[in-house]
Amino acid sequence: MKRLQVLFLAALSSSLLLAGCGKDAEEQQPVVGPIVEAQPELEKENTEPAEQEKPEEETETETPPQEGMVRSRITNEWVDEEINNTRPVAVMIPNSKTASHYGISNVSVLYECNVEGSMTRLMGVFDDWSNISKLGNIRSCRDYYVYWAFEWDALYIHFGGPFYIDDIIGRKDTQNINCIAYSNASFREAAKNSTDNAFTSTEKIKDAASHYNYPLTYRDGYADEQHYLFASESEPNTLEQYSDAITASKVDMSPAYPVTNCYFVYNESTGLYERFQHLSGDSDGPHVDLANNEQLAFKNILIQNTYYEVRDQKGYLAFQCHDTTRDGWFFTNGKGIHVTWEKTSDYGATRYYDDDGNEIKLNTGKTMVCIDEDGDTFSVDGKTIEAK
Repeated sequence: MKRLQVLFLAALSSSLLLAGCGKDAEEQQPVVGPIVEAQPELEKENTEPAEQEKPEEETETETPPQEGMVRSRITNEWVDEEINNTRPVAVMIPNSKTASHYGISNVSVLYECNVEGSMTRLMGVFDDWSNISKLGNIRSCRDYYVYWAFEWDALYIHFGGPFYIDDIIGRKDTQNINCIAYSNASFREAAKNSTDNAFTSTEKIKDAASHYNYPLTYRDGYADEQHYLFASESEPNTLEQYSDAITASKVDMSPAYPVTNCYFVYNESTGLYERFQHLSGDSDGPHVDLANNEQLAFKNILIQNTYYEVRDQKGYLAFQCHDTTRDGWFFTNGKGIHVTWEKTSDYGATRYYDDDGNEIKLNTGKTMVCIDEDGDTFSVDGKTIEAK
């Protein structure tokens, strides 16, 4: 197993790192030498990721519901061709009792991972962001999220961040929108908390992309055109072909996310996993979008057991986003199987394989990706699941 390459910075006697939530960090050194995810070779402006063998696509003859519609490369749902050709946006969103979540039910893929203090932060990848009036709220970057945004060639939107992000954000190929550096990319509006009140919209994102001269269509040679493999809607992946598949009516991530305490309950009538959470200091209940009171729900749940290290005394973390044959789980349609995952280049997709080495097929719809710290557990229907 490949280990995280590390770079030790010299500790300065009196400098402290800036926390970075809500404002850009100053160029200061940490008290303890940090562990920084190694960068691949410095990429040129037209960087091409390492060649990967792409799985053969299984195509089915089908008629779109409307002329000009195609299958989304992110969810496999029917979308207008223009939407499918437009780059997604990846937005950093806090997950605490003071957060105000607007527009989040429109997410295509939602990532969740721990940050300092055992809190989690969300990154929503939005396939169709063509008509969003209020999205957020937006919070600061953590560098490991950028590598997941790379997989989709997404416009990465954040609100500052600690100095650990400087290397990855400073790369020429990183097309990010920092709402501090370009204030027109966001707007302030009354919210639960005065520090969680920055939002963005379709028009704000387009304005920022134009300001930085970022293309709105996918760049050639970056993200894999074939990311997830999808089963056809006429023959969905029930996981019944796996003799060791487990029943999964409730997937509880609370042991891994002790502040968020999120869990997913399978709704047989909709075929979706509905998201609940019991945030520290708040009551237990459905995780809803405040814009429409819609509960977040997902067709697929992917769990990635990931090597990590603590960078400093502030508790900042580093996650090994590039790895091979790492442990994980896949849940869909009320069942689950053990998988392994790998990511071998910055822009290459994270791929998931069953225990026979076959790449798994997701079902059409939204996907939740839970990044689990190496050694942490979660539970399924009350049974503790440990990493293999």
